[in-house]
Amino acid sequence: MDAEAAKLIGAGIATLGMGGAGIGLGLIFGYFLQAALRNPAAADKLRPTLIFGFAVTEALGIFSFLVALILLFVA
Repeated sequence: MDAEAAKLIGAGIATLGMGGAGIGLGLIFGYFLQAALRNPAAADKLRPTLIFGFAVTEALGIFSFLVALILLFVA
């Protein structure tokens, strides 16, 4: 296998983490909306947890994108 082909395959596999982050964000916001609609009084208490979960999940997606870029242009 050529080294260039291996870099491209590795970068493609690294970007799968972005799909996982997208699924995770959909689940986080979907479950928050479900909880907020069932109990609107508790929505304000759940919001900090929502923001933290959003930040961590989005960071993992960005990290997988950065790994793909590093594989393409640096390695």
